[in-house]
Amino acid sequence: QVQLLESGGGLVQSGGSLRLSCTASGRILSFTTMGWYRQAPGTQRELVATITGGGYTNYGDFVKGRFTISRDKAQRSVYLQLNSLTPEDTAVYYCNGRSGELNAWGQGTQVTVSS
Repeated sequence: QVQLLESGGGLVQSGGSLRLSCTASGRILSFTTMGWYRQAPGTQRELVATITGGGYTNYGDFVKGRFTISRDKAQRSVYLQLNSLTPEDTAVYYCNGRSGELNAWGQGTQVTVSS
């Protein structure tokens, strides 16, 4: 069984920064693609950023250069640097890992941005 464990969420003031981390455990050698999604109350889960093993990145349109995704060489951990946060970034942030038919999700970490 594969598990993804997120950390790094919390409460920050508008304009502040956070760094989210996600590490995989269990029977997985590596993920082809890892990423972050978020979901605010009453909204659908949306893409924040993804990164492939080759380092190709994709960001949601709302990111606008504020966030940076990265991963370790073992392709079992992924990170998300959040800068210039606004209250609209308040959401639960979920880690995702995909490889073949495997599509794993973490439990989520809350990010709250106060005005």
